[in-house]
Formats: sequence, structure tokens, C-alpha cells
Amino acid sequence: MNGMPYPNESAAYRAAREKLLDAELGLKRQTEKVAALRRRLPPGGRVPEDYVFEERVRGKDREVRLSELFGEADTLVVYSYMFGPKMKAPCPLCTSFLDGLEGQAHHIGQNVALAVSAKSPAARVAAFTKQRGWRRLRVVSSARSTYQSDYHGEGEDGAQWPMLNVFVKRGGEIRHFWGSELLHASDRARDGMDARHVDTMWPLWNVLDLTPGGRPNWYPKLGYPTPSAKPGRGRSRG
Repeated sequence: MNGMPYPNESAAYRAAREKLLDAELGLKRQTEKVAALRRRLPPGGRVPEDYVFEERVRGKDREVRLSELFGEADTLVVYSYMFGPKMKAPCPLCTSFLDGLEGQAHHIGQNVALAVSAKSPAARVAAFTKQRGWRRLRVVSSARSTYQSDYHGEGEDGAQWPMLNVFVKRGGEIRHFWGSELLHASDRARDGMDARHVDTMWPLWNVLDLTPGGRPNWYPKLGYPTPSAKPGRGRSRG
């Protein structure tokens, strides 16, 4: 192996770290293999309609179609935000995830289009994004379309799900490319593991996974009473 010894570490530590490094290399190879398989997917299903979304601009709601969300890009990434009209507030976990994407949206936008879809009305969506300070994320309302349910971001009972979908546009035709189906994979197929279907994109859990305590028995909130508030300890399947 090719580890880097640190000051005053023991031989036992170095041996264990080398074993871990071997496992990390194996994980990296598997990650690259999965990414290659994803890129080789055949064309997905043709999008059944050019879904109509709404967004509030300067105090007025305007329609924007799925095809328009692409802009000049040929690939569109859409996250289904758990923020339905019957929910008192948006999902804190989704919000934490989007806080991270907000900081990267202008970088992502150099390569592909990025949008967030929420089932709440456009005015409510706009009010929350303004309160949150999101300026780069394009968050639209799907209140007047079946987009969320068609692409598995909403259950038959109206429950909202945090689905991530990728679409491609070729020759004026829009097709589905990939969706985070791991979210809905059966418990049996996952062998009891939590889905964690977008964790590779989520700074919060990736940082905590590097620490001795791992993921705490704690979930992010929409706000915190003081900057010194500390998460609980233990492990979580979040």
C-alpha cells in the first residue's frame, strides 16, 4: 500500500489504517464501475408530456415547462423536494441537502441544468426559498402537474418523496435517463440498509462518516436556537 504515516502513530494504528485504505480503494473502484454502468444505460422512456411548472418572479407567478428548465443544456437534473401543500413546513432533511446544492448550483450549471420541484404553490415555495437565502437554486412548483407522482416523488396518498431524476434532450425529444430508485428498493434487496439514495451528493453525512462517532442519532433542523447547539451521539439510519 501507499499510506502516509502521521506523527507518533502506533504500528497497530498504521496496520489498521493500511487495511482501511485497501477497502477505500476497493470502494473507489466500485464507485467508478457503477458510474460507468450508469453512463451506458440505454435511452429511457420518453417523457409523456411537457410538464407545466410555476415559479414566482417579481411577485407574479409564471408558467415554465420542463423543456424550458433545460435552458441551453441537454441534460436536466430535477430534485423532488418534500414540501407539499398540506405540510406545515418543508422536510428538514431535504432542506439540508438543498443547502449544500445551493452552494454548488453555479458550478453544476456550467455543465447541466439543475432544478428543484415542490408540490406547494409557487408563492409558498418562493417565500421559503427567500427566507432560506437560496439565490442560485431554481425551485419551481409542480402544484398544477402530475410530475411528482409520475416520477415517483409523490405517493398515491399525496405523501412526498425526495426523488432525484435526470432527463436528457436529444433532437427536441426529452427522455428520462436515471432516477434514484434506491429510495424505493425493498428492504430485502437492501439487506436492511437505509436507502441513503443521494448521500454521495450530501456534504453533511459524508463529513460525519469520516469521524469516530459516524452519523449521530440526530437529524438536521430548519433552524437552531444557538450556534453552540450540538448534535446527539450514537448512530442513525438517516
